Amino acid sequence: MAQEASASSSAAAAAGKTTMVVGVDDSEPSWYALPWTLQHFFTPDQPKQQQYRLVVVMSKPCLGAADVVSFVEADLMRVIKKAKDLCAQVSDAAFEVVEGDASNVLCEAVEKHRAELLVVGSHGYGAIKRAVLGSVSDYCIHHAHCTVMIVKKPKHNH
Repeated sequence: MAQEASASSSAAAAAGKTTMVVGVDDSEPSWYALPWTLQHFFTPDQPKQQQYRLVVVMSKPCLGAADVVSFVEADLMRVIKKAKDLCAQVSDAAFEVVEGDASNVLCEAVEKHRAELLVVGSHGYGAIKRAVLGSVSDYCIHHAHCTVMIVKKPKHNH
């Protein structure tokens, strides 16, 4: 799957399109960020006029136990199918599942595809949780060699 995206990366550059990488996982912030990105950057009624090439990237954890691997593989395929369904309106999209830590996988995808924009969702963790759990978005802000957009779901005060 990663090779599929790489081959069309040079075709996108030749077509003059800007490449945008969107990181997805199976979290609520991720499923908010991807549709938000589609709504704001991709015109569904004019797919030929879309100026961006979309690369949706999901990291796959490094696992050893065979019984866990099959469960994780099935889950990854479900998430990628959901992402593909959401991106049906996009005329130039690729999907990758890459083994490794999400932070590194996303930054490497930016380099590989020469992306000008990386989009990630935000879990909205506070400083203590970020220090303990780590933050993909924080890592990407400091290490990705492109603009990083963090899409945060608004809190509704009713």
